[in-house]
Amino acid sequence: MADIRKSFQKAGLRHTRQREAVFAALCATNAHPTAEELFEMVRECEPGLSLATVYNSLDALTDARLCQRLPSNGGPIRYDADLRQHVHLVLPDGRVLDVPDHLASQVLDSLPEGFADRLEACCGIPVGSLGIQLVASEPIQTKPARDH
Repeated sequence: MADIRKSFQKAGLRHTRQREAVFAALCATNAHPTAEELFEMVRECEPGLSLATVYNSLDALTDARLCQRLPSNGGPIRYDADLRQHVHLVLPDGRVLDVPDHLASQVLDSLPEGFADRLEACCGIPVGSLGIQLVASEPIQTKPARDH
């Protein structure tokens, strides 16, 4: 938890017990939870926590660039504390999975050299990092992961 306090301090974010609990839960999962899912995860250890506090905490964490909101396909917003450049796979039911690093790197490495700089120049918006979201087109049956 000392690392979380240091992260908050470095980001200029005021530390509260509730924010710490929300951020710790978000960092501990790779499930890309919604605010409601985080609320369910945290409320056992923080019984007085409200859903509004979870939303406010996520807003503060996002503004401090300690987590990110993931684009949604009309479903609830999901959150990710993994700020590395990586690739997401969005499933038809709204769940979001991280594409395994060995496959994600193939996608990210295929972007042309200087792409982020050209995107910034074209759109006039600073690009902090690149992430790609792939969307599954049909419901899938869960299969065991295989390395290729």
